[in-house]
This record gives sequence, C-alpha cells and structure tokens, in this order.
Amino acid sequence: MQEEIVLSVDALTISFDGNDRVFTAVDNASFQIGRGETLAIVGESGSGKSLTALALVGLLPSQAKVQGHIVLQANGTKTELSGLNTNQAWRQLRGQEIGMVFQEPMSSLNPVMKVGKQVLETIRNHRQIDAAQAKQLAIEWLGKVQLPEPEKLYERFPHQLSGGQKQRVMIAMAMCNDPALLIADEPTTALDVTVQQEIIQLMTRLQKEQGTAMIFITHDLALAAEKADKVMVMYQGKVKEYGTATAVLEHPQDEYTKALLACRPSAQAKGKRLPVVSDFINAAQQPIMPAYPVMATGDVLLKVNDLRVWFTEHSNWLGRPKDYFKAVDGVSFDLRRGEVLGLVGESGCGKSTISRSLMGLLPVNDGEVIFNGKDLAKITRAEWGGVRRQIQMIFQDPFASLNPRMTVGNILEEPMQVHHIVPQANVRAEAKRLLDLVHLPADSLKRYPHQFSGGQRQRIGIARALAMRPQLIICDESVSALDVSVQAPILNLLKELQAEFQLSYLFVSHDLSVVHYMSDRVMVMKAGKIVESGDATQILKHPANAYTQRLLAAMPGHK
Repeated sequence: MQEEIVLSVDALTISFDGNDRVFTAVDNASFQIGRGETLAIVGESGSGKSLTALALVGLLPSQAKVQGHIVLQANGTKTELSGLNTNQAWRQLRGQEIGMVFQEPMSSLNPVMKVGKQVLETIRNHRQIDAAQAKQLAIEWLGKVQLPEPEKLYERFPHQLSGGQKQRVMIAMAMCNDPALLIADEPTTALDVTVQQEIIQLMTRLQKEQGTAMIFITHDLALAAEKADKVMVMYQGKVKEYGTATAVLEHPQDEYTKALLACRPSAQAKGKRLPVVSDFINAAQQPIMPAYPVMATGDVLLKVNDLRVWFTEHSNWLGRPKDYFKAVDGVSFDLRRGEVLGLVGESGCGKSTISRSLMGLLPVNDGEVIFNGKDLAKITRAEWGGVRRQIQMIFQDPFASLNPRMTVGNILEEPMQVHHIVPQANVRAEAKRLLDLVHLPADSLKRYPHQFSGGQRQRIGIARALAMRPQLIICDESVSALDVSVQAPILNLLKELQAEFQLSYLFVSHDLSVVHYMSDRVMVMKAGKIVESGDATQILKHPANAYTQRLLAAMPGHK
C-alpha cells in the first residue's frame, strides 16, 4: 500500500537581502511526510530549522525571499503553500489544516485571556458551530490533553498554570480542529524529564488517534531517536542527512551528524573532555579526548544543616501566617573544595530556592549555611557584600541576566571596580584576560549582549562570575537551553576552569545525563527534601529511591 503523502517540500530556499550580499538561511531543502508519520528536524541554533517551519505556516518575515515548492495534501485537496500570498488564505489553513506548538507557551498564550476562551476562539474560527457547542468542545479538548478538572481550568488564566499545563493547552489549540499536519518547535526544551515524557506521550497518542503528520523540531538527539520515523539533520541552512531515524542516528554518514552524536554527555565521556563539532569537521580522524584531573579534596567549603525556607500561603484577617509552603524542608549536605555537587529534581521541588538562599536572595527560616566557617543564615546585609565575592551564580538565561544597555566591557568591569578586585589601572586588562579564559576575542568588550549567540552570552555570564574570583559557583540550569553542539564547549569550559582555579560548583539541572557527566556527587530532591544522595554514577546508574528511578525512566533513550 502506497504511503499517503501529507506534505512534500522540494528545493526550499529562504534568503534575505543584505547591504552587500544575499544571506541564504535555508538552502535547497527537500523532504516528505506521510500520514501519521513523524519527521524530526535536528541541528544547532541558526541551522534553519525554525525558518523551515515558519515557511510552512506563512510566518516568515516580510523581507524573506522564498523559492521552491511546498505542497500540502489535506482532505483530498492539494494546496501549493509557496503560492499563497494573502493573509486570508493563510488564516484558513493555520489552525485548521496546520497546527503549531511553540517552544515557549507563555509567550504564545494571551496573558489576559482565560485559557478556555483561547481554545474556544480557535475552534470557532474554523468551525460553523455556536458558542455553547464550541465551549463544550473546548472543555472536551482540555480533558483530552489530560488537564485536571477541565471545566474549572477553562476559567483560569495562563499564569495560573504550570509550564507543562500551559504546553498542554497549546497542544489542545493546535489539534482541536484535526489538522493534517502538526509542527512542534522545541515543545519540551524547558520541561523536566517527567513532564517532557508526559507531553511527548500525549502528542503521540493524539497523533495516532487522528493520523496527523508531525514535524518535530528538537536539538535532543535521544528524543529524536525515540520519537521520529524520519530524521533530517540541518547545518548552516543545508540538509546534511535525511532518512529513517535508525539510518541517520545509528549509522550517520556526514561528519556533522557524527559530531552531534559524539558531543552528547554519556557514561563513557565522564571525566573526559567532550568532543565538539570542530573536532570532527576539521579533523581527518575522530579525536582522542583527554581526561580531566580529579579536583575534590577533603576540605569542606560549604556545610548546610537542616535548611528550611518556607513561604506564607494563607494569612488570617490580621495578616498573620496560617499556612506555609515548605519549599525547602530540612535539607542538609556538604560541598568540598574543588568538587561538583549535582542537584536534580522536578520543577517546584526546591532546587532554585536552595540556590537563591545560598546567595542570600531568599531569607532562611531555620538551619545553618556554613561557608568558610561563617553561618550565612545569621550574617548582616553589610557582611553579604564580602561573601558574594566568594559565591557567584551562572543563570539559565544569559540574555535575561545581562544588562542589554551595557557593553560587555562594562558588564565585566563594573563588579571588579565595586569590589576592588584589581587596581583601577588594571581593570581593562583583567576584563580582556577574563574573555580569553572563556575563549572570546578581546574586541567583545565593545559589543552589546544582543550581538552574541546564546552560547557566547553564556560565556560572558561565566566570565562575569569569574571576575569576582569566587570559590563557589552555582550553575542554575546554566546549559539547559543550549544546543548540544554549544553545550559541549560550555561544559568543557566549566571543567577547565574548575581544574585551573580549583572551583567548587553546585550544578542544578533537570538534564540527568549532563549532571552525571559534570558531578562528583548528586542529590535528588523531591517536595523540598533530599530523597537520595551519593556518588554520581551510583545514584544515576543504580538508583535506590523510587522517585529517582522514575526520573531516570523518563529520560529519552533510557533503557
């Protein structure tokens, strides 16, 4: 039986006219997707993945020039998408024949409109039914995507839902009109592994029920291997490999695909430098990865005893607290000099609360935080100034944590001047040295954060943390949003800096493979408590606690 082709793309080229040259963002891409089939498009940021998806729904910038053919076959009708040139024609297709789930649901949902009304609006735009019928169908779809109490949730606003729940609403909106094609653009990147697994299983179930063709854009190769029938690898706008998931990911032919697969942190890579893309593209043979020295000593740098951080949930009529949310409830651990201590758990378990309490950004209700022999839970605000020189943080989103109005030079020099790290005459030279440490050119000092890629901005964040010459750096989901090809050099950099300066890291992440690669020891956190801790390999390869086992089972590619 011949496969029913839903989407056929032939020689798609997307270009932009610059001042002195034409920039080709997607170059001669061709692929097909059949009914009920999933195509994963993988590649690093800037490879052309999302632009390809936007071309399929007519959302490219007006200055983009599109060549090639895009043919959608839905409900017995063939439509040449590359020939559509009116907003009305595209509006009829979007939401009806083509659904799209975006990476960040909070940016895609209207914050001042109840989520149920947003699903209802999508239904009424494409179906000739009255408001009562549309509302009932919207509630049914909120139930289909396994949201609790859909009638009540219909009346809630986006900010009242968790990240996973908001993504489920987006899936309901994308699929409520039974589209022939669903495009999912990095729909699970910022989600914990357990929530990610639930979202993927939900999309797969709905896809099978409706026979929907799906394009799944991701930089998670394990997820692509688990989810997709076909895989297309893109690099600098070109299709490097295209075929079945087994052929492409188990028997890659292109050097770039081999590099992407090798860059992933794995059990075999622990303790060694991770290969990066340039190692493969510029080398005649696979590089030999040197091992990093073991840095941990027996000297305890940080000791946390029975830490409790609670938030008021309800107050009485006098404003006095009645109930508390126990974000961190009796946590104890120690961190040695030169050691990497991993902290894992689902969203809301208390990981970030611990990080912020260690930085003095949240008040400690009870317990001790002994750093270099001083209890940080009891020091004054004036004393925190000196302590913060010794404890720095690298944030998940470097763009949000860098001042967009300051040059990189100002960003690095200001904290050194405030804390008198070096004499004023040496500040600029020290800033250049920091950039050299994180492998950025000296002329970066004159540029602004928006002029850098995501990986480069994260390097600037690392340089800023190093400017204080700290003993402890808290990495709060610092590589979670990065492509695997960008993630590998950042992880290598953190390891190199650890070895050079004998730094200690508290490494917070929901990516268990990255935590295993980076950490000497690991703590697993659930509902404000540590449920398991110990050697990283022992905990993450042979977990004793049922919760840890569930986290590992939810990892893509976990056997």
